[in-house]
Amino acid sequence: MDITTYIESGILELYVFGNLTEDEMKEVSEMAQKHQEIKNEILSIEKAVISLSFSMSPYLSAANFNQIRRQLIEKHGGVIEMRKRPNAMSYIGWAAAILLLAGTCYFYNLNESANNQIVTVEAEKTKMKGDMDALQAKSRNTENMLAVVRDENNVIVPLGGQAVAPDAKARIYWNKSTQAVYVDASGLPEPPEGKVYQVWSLQLSPQLVPTSIGLLADFKANDAKMFAVESTASPQGFGITLEPAGGSATPTMEQLYTLGAMKV
Repeated sequence: MDITTYIESGILELYVFGNLTEDEMKEVSEMAQKHQEIKNEILSIEKAVISLSFSMSPYLSAANFNQIRRQLIEKHGGVIEMRKRPNAMSYIGWAAAILLLAGTCYFYNLNESANNQIVTVEAEKTKMKGDMDALQAKSRNTENMLAVVRDENNVIVPLGGQAVAPDAKARIYWNKSTQAVYVDASGLPEPPEGKVYQVWSLQLSPQLVPTSIGLLADFKANDAKMFAVESTASPQGFGITLEPAGGSATPTMEQLYTLGAMKV
């Protein structure tokens, strides 16, 4: 059996997801033991799928709140002896004013501290909500990507490395029903500063006609290296080139990184 044909048949993807019969699973396992190329391809598929499965265990920083400390007004220990005088009430008035001022300052500071604590709690709640929203978005994205990979209507097109990057590779998932296109770019090196990968849908006959279907933007930030690009009808092949930021109207053939044809 031709190893390349076996790898490109799509049976290895079904093997990874456990969608084969017991006999078929055993056959693939035996083939992997006999052929290192098949074993390496299975490991590559598993790595691509694992990279889509973001951790579902959220890390949320604990809110460490200091208890509001009671502020004590220290009293002077000295005793002021006052002689009885007709205007003794003035001393009492001054003492009452001082106590009132001290009490006002105390409760003002206490109120300010409480307000600051409320602001801190609200900020922490906002951050927690943002973290949860981000985790939920990642979860939905992971589920969507896994649904794409597992869709039985997908045609899987392996893209091999070309002269400028022989070790580069990618994988196209083209859906026969929806014509949606997803790119597994985990086998591509990170593009240089000011450059971007551009994906092309190809018509190979009667002449080569490339059509841009999107850019692999934010390559570094995309941990899964799985990208959705524009849909395309009846492609005969796909290619990925390295282009200046913003993309190009036509592919730069000297920067053709990967190329693959649909099975006839």
